[in-house]
Amino acid sequence: MIQDKRLLELRKKINKTRPSFRRVESWRYKRVKDSWRKARGIDSKTRKKKKSGVKSPSVGYRSPKKVRGLHPSGYIEARIITIQDLENLNKNKHAVKISSKLGSKKRIALIDFCQKRGFKVLNLGISQKEIESLEALAEAPLYEEMEDEEFLDNDDLEESLEIDDKNAKKKRR
Repeated sequence: MIQDKRLLELRKKINKTRPSFRRVESWRYKRVKDSWRKARGIDSKTRKKKKSGVKSPSVGYRSPKKVRGLHPSGYIEARIITIQDLENLNKNKHAVKISSKLGSKKRIALIDFCQKRGFKVLNLGISQKEIESLEALAEAPLYEEMEDEEFLDNDDLEESLEIDDKNAKKKRR
């Protein structure tokens, strides 16, 4: 793993020095998109790899093979949706990314399960404050246990509804 750390640092250094490969004359014409296309002109300085031409992709800009495609933390990314997706994963090699399609209820349960198993979760998706607030809601007393003072009186409730009706009418105009 120490060698992998060295290779991750090397990859980071290579990524910093790697130029942004732009299509030739994409800066000149709107109709020419910025995404890279190989230069094919007979007099093209980029195709001939002259100093005055645009830098073109080549093997020398590539990152080391052992760390290619890894997350910057050094783990292999694994996307999961359910608990069954964790069966074939190793906590020392894989880091977990939870699907964005999950709601907060299932996401929290999945995050807890992953953290208990020792997996690194790359996208917690919800902040620590939200987790704490959901835990607080779970521990909060039920309505039956609350005192009557905490609820609005009927008069206060009617007044608040009237104010809401007036605001709604103003917005319609």
